[in-house]
Amino acid sequence: MSGFSLKNDREALASSRFSCTERERAVFEAGIKMATIYHQFVGTPVNRGSVSVLEKAISESIEVQPYVLSADVSIDRSSIPSGKDMYSYTSLTGDMIDAVVKIGLGGYEVTAEMRYDRELKYPLMFVSSVEERQHGE
Repeated sequence: MSGFSLKNDREALASSRFSCTERERAVFEAGIKMATIYHQFVGTPVNRGSVSVLEKAISESIEVQPYVLSADVSIDRSSIPSGKDMYSYTSLTGDMIDAVVKIGLGGYEVTAEMRYDRELKYPLMFVSSVEERQHGE
């Protein structure tokens, strides 16, 4: 392979596509992950027996994406019917999702969150922190 690392070559190529700072790109990546959680999973059927599996599936699907350090997703169980028959399920909605995703890119670590904001009556996605970090962390 002529002495080049596939990972470094691909990252260099991907980085060359961005016309922004490394900090801006880290925030962009966090936004992509938040949008994935919302737009990929809202509408998913869920019941009391599947909720923990769905939380894990969402978290793990986000964690395989580039730059993700961690993804923690929890689903509000109060909206899920407690019955055990075939009709005791609901569809996942944005107001049921609570998520925290940490992105590490170059010299930055970004934390993005999704929480239902009762005052806004809206499942708000936001950047809660952008911190400089040591390269290699």
